[in-house]
Amino acid sequence: MALTADRLGLATLRHLPPESRPLLRPGTVPAGIVHLGLGAFHRAHQAVHTEAAVGAAGGDWGIIGVAPRSTDVVEALAAQDALFSVTTLAAEGPTTRVVGALAGVRHAASDPDAVVRLLADPTIRVVTLTVTEKAYRLDPVTAALTVDPELTADLTTDRPPRTVPGLLVRGLLARAAADAGPVALVSCDNLPANGRRLRGLVKQCLVLARVSDATADRVLAAVTCPGTMVDRIVPASTEATRDTARRALGVTDLAAVAAEPWSQWVIEDDFPGGRPAWERSGAVLTDDAGPWERLKLRALNGVHSATAYLGALAGAETVAEALALPHLDGVLRRLVVEEVAPSFAPPPGVDVTAYGEQVLARFGNPAIRHRTLQVAMDGSQKLPQRVLHTVADLRAAGRSARWSALVVAAWLRFLLGYADDGRPLPLDDPLAGRLRAALAAGRHTPAGVVDAVFAVREVFPADLAADDEVRADVTGWLTALERHGVRATLAGAR
Repeated sequence: MALTADRLGLATLRHLPPESRPLLRPGTVPAGIVHLGLGAFHRAHQAVHTEAAVGAAGGDWGIIGVAPRSTDVVEALAAQDALFSVTTLAAEGPTTRVVGALAGVRHAASDPDAVVRLLADPTIRVVTLTVTEKAYRLDPVTAALTVDPELTADLTTDRPPRTVPGLLVRGLLARAAADAGPVALVSCDNLPANGRRLRGLVKQCLVLARVSDATADRVLAAVTCPGTMVDRIVPASTEATRDTARRALGVTDLAAVAAEPWSQWVIEDDFPGGRPAWERSGAVLTDDAGPWERLKLRALNGVHSATAYLGALAGAETVAEALALPHLDGVLRRLVVEEVAPSFAPPPGVDVTAYGEQVLARFGNPAIRHRTLQVAMDGSQKLPQRVLHTVADLRAAGRSARWSALVVAAWLRFLLGYADDGRPLPLDDPLAGRLRAALAAGRHTPAGVVDAVFAVREVFPADLAADDEVRADVTGWLTALERHGVRATLAGAR
């Protein structure tokens, strides 16, 4: 991809409005971080925080961004000297600023061995990840590694690795062999206990790789996996995103992203090789990210999924449009107040109800065109930690989970593949085949759908699937959604 005169790049920086120029100039900050997953969320979140931290406190913490599969973003960034812009979509109007945190970009599928060497480089002391839940290949219920021939080949042969776990663990083994020093692996994905799950993934992969106990111990002794909570709504980039950036910058940015004003990053402070001064960017450094993670997964992500499934069924294209459905905001408030808030202990000083109100205000931002179908993807991976953990904790305490059951019913209704007006709905899910097979084998009634999908152990643990009250609540909501549609069901919700 050739660089043109009107393309964002080092040569055009001086022409940008002063308020839009980056805090860092690519090439001036040596790399200390490798990031796996060069998508829009990373560029609008960790890259922004890291640039602000280095701009405030210095340090050799440039980021080498690695795209596991897609070449589009790598080509765009390479043509732009690793520069890109983030447009903040506030209600009062957008603002756009170029970010210079990236020290380079790589494409893992084209040259995975080069990425392995990069992970083994002693100058790299932090590896962050935003690869989505499914790329970890961990069962969302048990956290057991899903082993297939491709992952086995990654870890037991000399062929270049093709999976994210294979790439990561091959890099750690090369790092241990080179005595390259300690490294922190930092998952920034919406996994429950993401740090512990990532460390468990590494341990399971080392067993699969059949390395000696001494080698496994050496790898694990040099690795920490701090838990995190990340939060910023980053809708998929569109031509409108790029048009907004061009109007603000005066040049074309093919890697432009947009995001809401809110951004939060909570990080367990366990970095044996050092880290950027992320606290200078507004990040929260803590000993335990667990309460923050549960707050976000249940009071934000769970509400997001509820809005997406009910909205998609009702024909709403975006989350903001879905939230405008009559009675939905009231139902979501009851979900937060009556079920999410009592289900866990929040971080000290945090009021879950007030947090939920803030979430609804963020979702209602009309400038954020976050598509319901985008949020609805990968439900089998998302629902366990976003909703089912709330249900399990409530039921263990002898409490009702009726509003959470509505979210589960909306997902089941979404799986059936059509909206209330008959339009088809896509099923983009790693368990799509398993779910379709379960539905095909079940009775075509609400109770039959519940029986069929509750038997999918990759989603529903046995004790929850056997809970008669939960099954009855989900069946009742699904019956209402099937007979009357979303609008009437919400209007009659009590």
